[in-house]
Amino acid sequence: MPLAMKITLERSALLKALNHVQSVVERRNTIPILSNVLLHAEKKRVTFTATDLDIEIVEEAAAEVIRPGATTAPAHMLYDIARKLPDGAQVQIELVAGDGRVTVSAGRSRFQLGALPREDFPAMNAGALPHKFNMAVSDLARIIDKTRFAISTEETRYYLNGIYVHAHKAKEGTLLRAVATDGHRLARIELPAPKGAEAMPGIIIPRKTVTELRKLLDTAGESVEVGVSDTKIRFAAAGFTLTSKLIDGTFPDYQRVIPTGNDKALSLSCAEFKDAVDRVSTVASERSRAVKMTVDKERVTLNVVNPEQGSATEEVIADYKGDSFEIGFNARYLMDIAAELDGSEAHFLFADAGSPTIVRDAGEGADAATLYVIMPMRV
Repeated sequence: MPLAMKITLERSALLKALNHVQSVVERRNTIPILSNVLLHAEKKRVTFTATDLDIEIVEEAAAEVIRPGATTAPAHMLYDIARKLPDGAQVQIELVAGDGRVTVSAGRSRFQLGALPREDFPAMNAGALPHKFNMAVSDLARIIDKTRFAISTEETRYYLNGIYVHAHKAKEGTLLRAVATDGHRLARIELPAPKGAEAMPGIIIPRKTVTELRKLLDTAGESVEVGVSDTKIRFAAAGFTLTSKLIDGTFPDYQRVIPTGNDKALSLSCAEFKDAVDRVSTVASERSRAVKMTVDKERVTLNVVNPEQGSATEEVIADYKGDSFEIGFNARYLMDIAAELDGSEAHFLFADAGSPTIVRDAGEGADAATLYVIMPMRV
């Protein structure tokens, strides 16, 4: 029977492409074709496409295309095979017309996998993307890293299950702002809006899209082309394209959450503070994770009391001139924010024990401004 497709490619190239696309594929699918990856070979390359109907990732790999064509194969199984093949192996993938099976071979290993018709594979149409702009990969990665820890995982408040990105008019010009919040803490970062992004609508990029995009950025080169509409977003860079639906919802007015009158200023070593919170939280209860901060002149005392496990106290040297007071926080939230501070010092701005607290990074450059808000808890 005639060959419908035959390609040979390096195991490392196959593994890299499959590693990116297969993570979109859900482990359990009621629609069989969604468990598969689409392989399309032509000229000197093969593209791998996977989708869950909300996100589509297309990744390219260099290949020797002996017979151009297309087929689908089980995504996770093909990835596991590639992962277990020896490093440096030449992998041959072929499909015989009318056979319904894909043959994968390398050295003395040979696998035959069930192939569903490529015609059944759903195509995600991005439609018109009226707002297009280029971003440095480092800027996009920074936006994600500084905000994604605050994305809500509460499905009932679906409009918080992503990063809200929008253009913001400021005195110094138009800024691109990214915000994430789960109601307990908020993260905001802004940078000068790239040319073409000044008029983009406010959009909410879903949590899963953010996760998959961040993986792709590690090997994306220096620049990413972004296309945005009211319902879709597309990221294209060297070797990959990611297209995703946006969350259809209204992000709350986050500006109301950011306090403007906090006048109690505290500065301390970011590393020392993070380590101290980590140590005292060892005895905190899993449910509350509460740590009490006693802010006094030139020091902060961290205290955790767990009636069942014991207690812990640690002092951290600080720069503080106001009246002493006590405030409680979730230790995990404090550590998440501290982990994203780039400088040697962290700046806290308090109002009182019951009001939101602002945390700023003392070490960031003038090109990007990060701000965090954390809600206190009763301890």
